[in-house]
Amino acid sequence: MKHPSLKPWLMLALLAGMAALTPGRAAPPGAAAAQGAPACAPLLQHSFLRLQDEKPQTLCQYSGKVLVVVNTASFCGFTRQYAGLEALYARYRDQGLVVLGFPSNDFSQESGSNREIADFCENTFGVKFPMFVKSGVSGTTANPLFRQLARQTGQRPRWNFHKYVVARDGQRVTSFNTATDPHDPAFLKDIEEKLLGR
Repeated sequence: MKHPSLKPWLMLALLAGMAALTPGRAAPPGAAAAQGAPACAPLLQHSFLRLQDEKPQTLCQYSGKVLVVVNTASFCGFTRQYAGLEALYARYRDQGLVVLGFPSNDFSQESGSNREIADFCENTFGVKFPMFVKSGVSGTTANPLFRQLARQTGQRPRWNFHKYVVARDGQRVTSFNTATDPHDPAFLKDIEEKLLGR
C-alpha cells in the first residue's frame, strides 16, 4: 500500500495505527505501558477459571494493584478467616487492594464441587472478592501462580489460608502463614505499606 504523496515516516505511523486497531491482534510490546496502563508483571501472566461461572480470567487485569493471594478451604478450623478477608477487601478495595481466593483440596478440607464452594462462600460469608476454581497450591500439583509465589518467597502453603501479599509492581512478595489473622497488625502494616508504594 503506497501513496506517492505520503512521506515514508507518515506511512509507517499510519500502518502502525491501523495494526493497533485490527481486532484479534496482539498489542506491540510496551504498548500498555506507553498508554499509561501498568505492564503485566511475569507473576501475573496466568489465566484461571472464575469460581462462579468457570470463565477464563487473566490475572493481568490486576496489574498495578496490591494483591492478597490466599488458598482457601470450606471445612477448616481457619475457614472463619473468609469473613476477615472479605472485610479487608471492602476496607482497602478503593485504595487498590484485591484479595484473590484459590480453593484447594491439598489438605483434604475442600471436597465440594466448584458450584458448592461458590455457594458456600457467598451464602455463609458474603464473599465478593475474586475466587477461582479449585486447584493445587502446594508441592508438585501446585498451580503456576503458587509455584512462582513459593519460589519468590521460599515458602509454600503448609495448610489452608496461607497468604501472600504482592506489591503493585508484581515483584515484591511477602508471605504470611495460616495462623496470621486478616486483622493481624503486622499483616495490615505490610498491606498498607504496599498500598503506599513502599
